[in-house]
Amino acid sequence: MSNTSSQMDTSPQATPGGAALPDSWLDTLVGYALRRAQLKVFQHLVGKLAEHDLRPAQFTAMVIIESEPGLMQADLARQLAIEPPQLVPLLNKLESRGLAQRVRGVQDKRAYGVFLTKAGIALLGQLKAIAIASDEEATSALDEDERAQLLRLLHKVTR
Repeated sequence: MSNTSSQMDTSPQATPGGAALPDSWLDTLVGYALRRAQLKVFQHLVGKLAEHDLRPAQFTAMVIIESEPGLMQADLARQLAIEPPQLVPLLNKLESRGLAQRVRGVQDKRAYGVFLTKAGIALLGQLKAIAIASDEEATSALDEDERAQLLRLLHKVTR
């Protein structure tokens, strides 16, 4: 079958360099490829964090809180790209586990700053090592240079 402007042959073909062309039209879209890669890497991390009864959003919140102790809840929600009411159950879970605590603001009694507890700081150290190992395992098809290049390109896209 010949290709026309409205038809695309999606059968795998070899390029001059020997690499196979995408299997489907979707594989030609950066967003689609990013999402598929994100799902693979994310699912790998989900499994590892589940062993500690945590979700990626909770882990991310802990990393942010560690880097900005006393961060106001509204600012934490903004950095997590969630609505403030969605943050409440996330923080409730961290507090119930003794990993974080909310402290009423001195100047604004309606605002609460969020801090990691000593247990939260200790667990976060372990979780960071788990996240690094999970990331490396999930991207093991890449060599060190390819991984660095992919990170550079992804950061460029998100700027």
